[in-house]
Amino acid sequence: MIKKAHDAYNSQDFKTALELYTQLSDEGDADAMTSLGYMYQNAQGCQRDDAKALELYEKAAEMKQPYALFNLALLYMNGLGGVEHNQFKAHELYMEAAIREVPQAMYEVALMLERGLGCLQNFSEAAFWYEEGAKRGHLESFNNLGVLYKDGHGVEMNETRSFICFKKAADGGLAEGLYNLGMLYDQGFGCEQNHDMALDYCRKAAYKGHAKAKEIIKGLQEEGKIVF
Repeated sequence: MIKKAHDAYNSQDFKTALELYTQLSDEGDADAMTSLGYMYQNAQGCQRDDAKALELYEKAAEMKQPYALFNLALLYMNGLGGVEHNQFKAHELYMEAAIREVPQAMYEVALMLERGLGCLQNFSEAAFWYEEGAKRGHLESFNNLGVLYKDGHGVEMNETRSFICFKKAADGGLAEGLYNLGMLYDQGFGCEQNHDMALDYCRKAAYKGHAKAKEIIKGLQEEGKIVF
């Protein structure tokens, strides 16, 4: 029945999905609790009810449902849904979700470790979790791992690996990845210096709304060095 509920949700038949998730949730299905909580949180087929969403996430998280742990972490990280902002609790929950192979949780754990938010700053641990996220195709993880390889934080500086990581993020269409790859081509870092390629990637990043890339393109246009 959970597949039927997911199918109804994915086809935006929220009324049916809500009924099925509710039934399954009452029977103790942690996956259904998580999905139902998300529906209450986002007013899909029902009135928004943050308290109900929190209750469902907490019940599912007790059963170690990966995305319930992740969604609960988001609430604590941002002080939403009736819980107080608590970075330490958020980190703990993100870590539990990351261990259970939620790629976005791997990225969030790594980001907190890199910045020392809710935990002790640890660049090598951050690199480990960015790599785990990257292995699962998470674009932001590729990009941030590329930064660590470029700067030599938590890993030995490695121009080739930095280039590969930024290229993966750029190929996936991530604006920050496009910009960073452009900067590598501009500097000849991990690749042969190529200003045309640098400009091309910078344009692509600007088109996707990257602030620094937009400033660079605008400046070049004002200086008359490029026409578009």
